[in-house]
Amino acid sequence: MILVVDDRPENILPLKKILELNGFAVDTAESGEEALKRILKTAYSVIILDVQMPGMDGFEVANAISGFSKARDTSIIFLSAVNTEKKFITQGYTSGGTDYLTKPVDPDILVLKVKTLDKLYRQQQELRAAQESLKKAAEQLEIQVQHRTQELLAKNAELERANHELQQFTWVVSHDLKEPLRKMQILQDTIREKYLKGNEEAVSYLDRSIRSSARMSHLITDLLTFSQLAIPEPFQPTQLNALLNDLLPDFEDIIERKKGQVTVGPLPVIDAIPVRIRQIFQNLISNSLKFARPDVPPRISIEGERIGERRLDAPADPNGAFCRIRVQDNGIGFHEKYLERIFVMFQRLHDRASYEGTGIGLAIAKKNVEKHGGLITAQSSEGQGAVFVLVLPLRQSHV
Repeated sequence: MILVVDDRPENILPLKKILELNGFAVDTAESGEEALKRILKTAYSVIILDVQMPGMDGFEVANAISGFSKARDTSIIFLSAVNTEKKFITQGYTSGGTDYLTKPVDPDILVLKVKTLDKLYRQQQELRAAQESLKKAAEQLEIQVQHRTQELLAKNAELERANHELQQFTWVVSHDLKEPLRKMQILQDTIREKYLKGNEEAVSYLDRSIRSSARMSHLITDLLTFSQLAIPEPFQPTQLNALLNDLLPDFEDIIERKKGQVTVGPLPVIDAIPVRIRQIFQNLISNSLKFARPDVPPRISIEGERIGERRLDAPADPNGAFCRIRVQDNGIGFHEKYLERIFVMFQRLHDRASYEGTGIGLAIAKKNVEKHGGLITAQSSEGQGAVFVLVLPLRQSHV
């Protein structure tokens, strides 16, 4: 099933017809909120997502989808006729997009990409089913061994045969998954050589897409390792200051327009999933800029210190195993009686007419903090700004 999301029905109809003519079942949504409700109920192999939509834009939808287990294998193709600049394309990929296409889009190319990603999705589902089947078989075998020691040799032989078959299956599926990626890279190379000569900017964008395909190929290799068919996102040493230096240019336009300022103090190196940590800061900074007081330039400060315990109010300790990070702003703030509500999906404290967004960002931030074994809270009062406090471990024991 393919989901097409666009706020304009006249854009949805031709895409729906093209995909249906190519044998796809197609579902549609005319807003980001409607799309999220559909995704909670239905599994989609590919989501074709318009970037520019009133209310919740495509990037916010993609960030929200990343927290849905039902959509963990779903590919997102961004479509945009307006947001064609480098920063928007970059934001599309960092928000979880698989591809970023500008309108008008070649329908043949779009169908080819959808077919490739749909096949990848189906094969991923088969792999997950095979993994679950193998786990159940192994559990049953262990129980039988405990109670039937006389059958141990026979069961071991049976398991060896199953492992051999799984190895063969893994090799075949790995080849089938990589083949469409190789074809995509060949097509991209052909487009670059035949149609983009002299257009350095377009070549640069296409090169990013090619590199993204290569990264996906490496990911497939890792996922299909025999002993680790489902590898969780790896933690790695992450310099938070470098991560923020890379993130802040995404907000240059709005900071300049509002005459704002963001200051960042020294932050530690921690074991982290960089994309997840980036989402945390992206949502917190975005919130601070969004909820600035009218006619008051926003001032945002990000500071950190080491602490010895996994507590929000733990005393500072220069040798502590945790870090406490404070993201403070001078915005409109909120009453602390709503503290728990702000971290709940789809909860809003302000009407959409006054402030854009859906309140999903903080729910995503909280989920990502918890994924790192950390804590998050906020301190605020109406009209006096807000301080978001994060506690994160410096090291992950399972890294």
